Amino acid sequence: MSMDDVAAMPDDLAPVSVVIVNHNAGRLLGTCLDAVLAQAAEVILVDNDSVPEPLEAVLHRFASHPRLTVIRSRVNTGFATGCNLGAARCSQPAVLFLNPDCILNPGAVAALGRALAADPTVGMVGGLLTDEYGAEQGGGRRSVPTPWRSFVRGFGLARFGRRWPRLFSDFYLHRQPLPAAAIDVEAVSGACTMVKREAVAAVGGWDEGFFLHCEDLDWCMRFRAAGWRVQFVPDARAVHHRGMCGRSRPLFVEWHKHRGMIRFYRKHFRHQYPLGLMGLVMAGVWLRFAAVAARSSLAAAPRQAARLAIARRRSRQMPRLIGLAAGRVAPPVSATS
Repeated sequence: MSMDDVAAMPDDLAPVSVVIVNHNAGRLLGTCLDAVLAQAAEVILVDNDSVPEPLEAVLHRFASHPRLTVIRSRVNTGFATGCNLGAARCSQPAVLFLNPDCILNPGAVAALGRALAADPTVGMVGGLLTDEYGAEQGGGRRSVPTPWRSFVRGFGLARFGRRWPRLFSDFYLHRQPLPAAAIDVEAVSGACTMVKREAVAAVGGWDEGFFLHCEDLDWCMRFRAAGWRVQFVPDARAVHHRGMCGRSRPLFVEWHKHRGMIRFYRKHFRHQYPLGLMGLVMAGVWLRFAAVAARSSLAAAPRQAARLAIARRRSRQMPRLIGLAAGRVAPPVSATS
């Protein structure tokens, strides 16, 4: 960004760099860019090998935008690597990492920036993520999913949390009343996370050993371990069209999610839990992946059968259609009353 661009920048833009890592978000990326360019001083778009045609259609609209920088990768290097690549190009004192399927409400960037600047010990803040109907999604505010908490959630024991909250609490907090102001939490979602660059310099960037999933939990734990507070900001809202980037390859996404879980548990909990319990946790993760893969295959079977039936019907009709086109087959005579 040149000095002329800075001088021409509207006064109401927040002094924030936004990093968006995109992979096949399609037209939704354009809506995301519209919302964030109206609020932030700088936007860095890192594209991880998206299908060219939809991406070009979006980028054509922003080709001459002075506050947008586009970095294109020929391979999908993963979310964490893309975030680090974009962060290296940022010039503002705060950086917002935003998913391309997140559409910020007006004022969301400013609200996150105010919360981040309000206390020198706050190093990371996250926004309130909702679906298209305004219902809060899980993940925007949460506790760290320790092996025990994951066991509680996986086996439906969270229902006992009302009676024994310390033992059977769920790690998702979105069913609790929405706070009136920013509050400390153990973790926020990487879909909408703002950090101080000075905190990143002290903690380090995203762990590129994670390809997808759990890298945000890892970063939250590292921030808190280094003495930086993590906060949830309820008045910084964004509509999160969750899963849009991975709908074309759901099993690929699930594979990397479960690999991320394994890396997260090994990295942070292998010295805190007995070896046998950690073995059960690892086995549980892969059993969960097997169940997800089986459900995905069962769900895909009817669609595949329907496509096959259509293909067979078309193949049977093809000789007749060719004959009609050549004038060798008489069309059917319709009956009239």
